[in-house]
Formats: sequence, structure tokens, C-alpha cells
Amino acid sequence: MPVHNADLAAAFEEIADRLEVEGANPFRIRAYRNAARTLAELPQEARALLERGDDLTRLPGIGDDLAGKIREIVATGHCGLLDRLRSELPPAVSELLRIPGLGPKRVSALYRDLEVQTVEQLYRAARDRRIRALHGFGETTERHILDAVRAHVSQPHRVQLAIAARPAERIAAELRRVPGVAQVTVAGSFRRMRETVGDLDIVATADAPDAVMRRFTTDGEVAEVLSAGRTRASIVLGSGLQVDLRVVAPAQYGAALVYFTGAKAHNIAIRRIAQARGLKINEYGVFHGGERVAGDDEDSVYRSLGLPWIPPELREDRGEIDAARAGALPQLVELADLRGDLHTHAGAGDARHGLRDMALAARAMGFEYLAITGQARRPGLAGGLDAAGLARQGEAIDALNAELDGITLLKGVEAGILADGRLDLPDAVLGRLDLVVGAVHDGFHLSRGRQTERILRAMDRPHFTLLAPPTGRLIEPREPYDVDMPRIIGHARERGCFVEISAHPDRLDLLDIHCRMAREAGVLVSIDSDAHAAAELANLRFGVGQARRGWLEKNDVLNTRPLAALRPLLQGTL
Repeated sequence: MPVHNADLAAAFEEIADRLEVEGANPFRIRAYRNAARTLAELPQEARALLERGDDLTRLPGIGDDLAGKIREIVATGHCGLLDRLRSELPPAVSELLRIPGLGPKRVSALYRDLEVQTVEQLYRAARDRRIRALHGFGETTERHILDAVRAHVSQPHRVQLAIAARPAERIAAELRRVPGVAQVTVAGSFRRMRETVGDLDIVATADAPDAVMRRFTTDGEVAEVLSAGRTRASIVLGSGLQVDLRVVAPAQYGAALVYFTGAKAHNIAIRRIAQARGLKINEYGVFHGGERVAGDDEDSVYRSLGLPWIPPELREDRGEIDAARAGALPQLVELADLRGDLHTHAGAGDARHGLRDMALAARAMGFEYLAITGQARRPGLAGGLDAAGLARQGEAIDALNAELDGITLLKGVEAGILADGRLDLPDAVLGRLDLVVGAVHDGFHLSRGRQTERILRAMDRPHFTLLAPPTGRLIEPREPYDVDMPRIIGHARERGCFVEISAHPDRLDLLDIHCRMAREAGVLVSIDSDAHAAAELANLRFGVGQARRGWLEKNDVLNTRPLAALRPLLQGTL
């Protein structure tokens, strides 16, 4: 089975995790994490680069040793270092690291001091109140661990949208190449742009279903064929992701798309509308008695119900049907509407590309501007920026702006929000910048009241521009911190500052419900990549998907403005 970039990235992340549990050199650990991120965002498969003889050490953060390990994994499917690390620690340690709130250091302490090796043992230790006695834990942390274990065990396995995108788009492209195939769409939660995906649902039309099924079930990534009929099949990929295919007649295609795209609640709602109109709706079409009256495309299905077509991202039964009836569906923002990115990193901290690389990549995407917002210096962050570093970066930005046409770099910083609401750089320094991104970097378990007041005080700082990411969550590893988002959004409106959707696949934060809250409050949202390398600018499409799920239109998004209109907004904060 071929090795993909996601497999390489996962191997390097696991190596980093296990090295950290063992207390290895932090620089060595960081090297594996940086390499994992480089591989995850690499637009071409590393194995393809190797096949044509490319030098992998030209990739950011990849030296001779890491390049050798990439070659080893691509050639054999294994990594000797990872195999050794797995033999030194129980295999279940990897699952412990997926529990929200349990980083490698805490897993190490639990393993060393309580001999916790499995999720079940972790649950028993928390239940029996043995964790609170460990140094650095305490009663509150123990309670959070217990809650996180319960949630982890009860939830079905889901994968991040960006991880699911690669096999989804690859398989769809392969099926489109089968002779006689007319249409292929990946439906389900993937099409609704949900932040995580349980499985993939593909709908296709074809002259010869047998050829499509044969191609689908013999895909090189297939680990198991669960079922294979003439018009439907299910497979499990080597990654563990299940993919279901349905081949339908062209006259049924629209009905099948509606059926396999909408959330269950949305589908129930439109079925009730059909029943009230004397119709029957299912995956094969819309029927009046025995006559099919709609179903060849989605528009015909919704039109038969007296509704306009509803964008896939809205099909959650969250008011979209009432809005459709009232002619009030939003004209959702598109990726092409973005004029720039207001949160990126270049040449400092853990950034892996320099200013020029990032500027050229942004210009190639058609952007008019790009904000460089390296992180302010703080403990544990190598290469963070202090006042002198920001000044040097500003000079480099000025020089590049004088040289390059078609793109303008903006000067910014990602400043940490301290426990008392101050930012970790002085106002005199922040005042020289085009924008200041404020972010919570620690204290995630503060009470709701303290966390909220901390952020509100930060937003009152004279040069605060943008809250990013607003809830601090990492999908799976870390739940959002407890914060009063209505108060935060209300204060942003009063203060004249903005909130961000981080398009990074690990975050997709602002949450979709809070996007809609911001829209209703008149607070502009910035869709940003938090890119640390040029390839990561492509993640903006996932941020746009989150914005669309939050009902955002072009005018609701800060960075759809041209630069001339953006500058007064950035300068209009107190």
C-alpha cells in the first residue's frame, strides 16, 4: 500500500510524542514536529519526489537524517526509530496522547508514577482520585481528565476535514476517469464542510456501474471491502476511513445528492414538507403517487418543495429552511472573495519560509496583501520576536514592499494575552504595527468568568486588532476554553475590533455557531490561515467552509476588503 504524506506526518508526530514522553532533547522533538507539519502541507507526495530523484533536504526543516527516514518509510512502510520507541513504551500510550488535556509530559508522569498505560487505567486512576496527588495535576485537572476520557470513549472515531480531503478528492478523481462516468460528488459531512468526518459518501452516475465498482473496490488504498454490489459498495482504506459509493441513474442524481448530503435533521424536515404537499421524497427522486416529478438535479428537488436550492454547508436544520421560505438565504462567502490573509508567520519562531516565499505564494493566489504576524517572544518559543526583532522584521518588510509589485506585506505580531489581560509587548512597540493579533497561549482551564474578563481587558488595549483563535480549541487534543462568547462578540462590536476564523485544520476556530453570532452582531470576521509555510495558505479553503457553515457573506468578512478599504478598519481601533 503506497505511503502518503499524511502517513509520514503521522509517523513523525508519533516519534515526537514518544520522544517527549521519554524526556528527549526538546530541539530534537521540535525537529520532528516541524518535519511532520512540512509533510502534512506538502502539495506533492514525498514518494513522487523521491521517484524522480528530488533532494528532500530542500524542503523546510528536512535535513539528511529526516530525509533518510522518509526514504525508509516510503520504501518499507516502517521506521526503525519508531519501531524501537514503540517497543520501549506500551502501544496504548498513543491513545493516551489523544485524550484532550493530556500532553506528552503528563502522559509521562502518569506512566512513570501511576503505571497508567491504557485509557481504561487512566479512567480508573481519575475515578479513584489518585491523579490529583501527582505534582502538577491537582483536583481540577483530575476532573478535566475524567470528563475528557468519558467523552473520548463515547464518541465514534472521526478524522479532520483536511485529512479526509486527500482520499476523498483522489478517489473522486480516479472514478471520473472511468469511461462512461458522467458525474461524481463527495457528499455527506465532507460536502457540508464539517470540521471532522466519520466516513465518506460518494455519489456517481455512469453508463456501466460494474466498471465503476471494479475501479472503486480495487483501489490501491483499500484495506478491506465491506460490501460490493452492482450499484453500491463500501470499503475501508488503510487509514481506517470508510468510504461508501452509490451509483445512480442520471435522473436520480440530484435526489441522491440531497439525500446523502443533508444532516439527518435537515432531511427529516424536508421529508415533512414533502408529505405536507402530498409528495414522497427519497434518494431516488420526488414522487407524486407513482410519478417522479423531480430528482435529476438538486435544484429540482428543492423547487418541488417550494424552496430555493440550499447550499450544502447550511443543511443542518438550523433555520435554513425558514430562511429559504422567506427568500432570506445568505449569499455565502467564496474563497475567491478573499483579498488577503491577516495572520501568517515567516522567518521567525517555528515559521518555515521567509518573507519573500510567503509574499510570492500570496501573490500567486491573487492576494493583494499578506500580514506577517510572528509570535511575540515567550518562554518555550524558540525565535519569538521582541521589540528589536519586530523592528528588524519591519525593515525587511519595507524593503520587500519596495521591490515587489502586486502584493503588500503588512506588519503585525501575534501577541500573547497575559493572565491579567495585558499583552506581552508594550503599547509603544505595538503602536508601530499595522495590526495586532491577540491570542491566549496558556491558562486554558481558567474559570469562565476569569477567562472572559482576561480577554475583554486585552481587547481594551489601545492597539488590539484581532482575537485569534477565539476559543483556543485544538480538534480532538484540546476542547475550547470556557469563555462567554456572546460577551466577547458584543465587546468586539463596542470596541471596533475583530475576531478570526483560523483555517488551520487543527483549529477551525471560530466555531460555526459563533460565526453566525458575530454576523448578527455586526462584528467582522477575518478568515486567516495561521500559515507557517507557503503551502499552508491553501488551508484557507477550510476556513471559508467554516465561514459558510456560519452563514457568513462576503461583507461579513474583514479580509474580503481591498487594501485601501482595509487600512482604515485596521487603524480604526482605539
